[in-house]
Amino acid sequence: MPLSLWEFIATYWPDFLKGTGVTAAQFILATMLAIGIALVAGLMKLSRNAVIRGVSVTYIEIFRGTSLLVQLYWIFFVLPLFGVTLDKFTAGFVAVGMNLGAYGAELVRGGIQSVPKGQWEAAYALSMSPAKRMWRIILPQALVNMLPPWGNLLIELLKNTALVSLISVTDLMFVAKQINGSTFLSAQAFGLALIVYYVFARFIVTPAMRWLEGFMRRKLGRA
Repeated sequence: MPLSLWEFIATYWPDFLKGTGVTAAQFILATMLAIGIALVAGLMKLSRNAVIRGVSVTYIEIFRGTSLLVQLYWIFFVLPLFGVTLDKFTAGFVAVGMNLGAYGAELVRGGIQSVPKGQWEAAYALSMSPAKRMWRIILPQALVNMLPPWGNLLIELLKNTALVSLISVTDLMFVAKQINGSTFLSAQAFGLALIVYYVFARFIVTPAMRWLEGFMRRKLGRA
């Protein structure tokens, strides 16, 4: 006799909880990596040095122009052929982080370029070093402009973490597939996974980004 949804949850919630924890860890680590890469690659793309700019453009074009799944397989299955071996958990968040970092780099570049020219001129007038000028004056204002699209990007990153199940990372999607394979309760297994992903995106990621956007606007006096 098929289990009802509540009976299904009562039976398998420990497995889903463990899978959700792995998904959360993948999301957090991939987010940290993506933000770091995006900041560096975005600044490099604005460099006047053609070599530095070329490295950034090459990275962005490759990771934006190819499938995340292919990148995931390359990192996990192909890199060991060149002597670089990553465990499946690390390979998962590295692939997702590097992929979304390429998209984030364009947001960083666009955010910096959106800062009004007068702010750049004021920073020059204060005789700040280029690094201090960028860190103290330009980046805080650029961050406010970047946050709304970054919110969408992080939701996309969360959804993309489901692909790590294909290299046997025991995340939420991997658990759902395992339970479905043993019970054939597809609607319950994948339905519950869908609900968890939605709750994560709608009630954790989205409010966090809105709070951060409001905080930065108040800090800069734009609220």
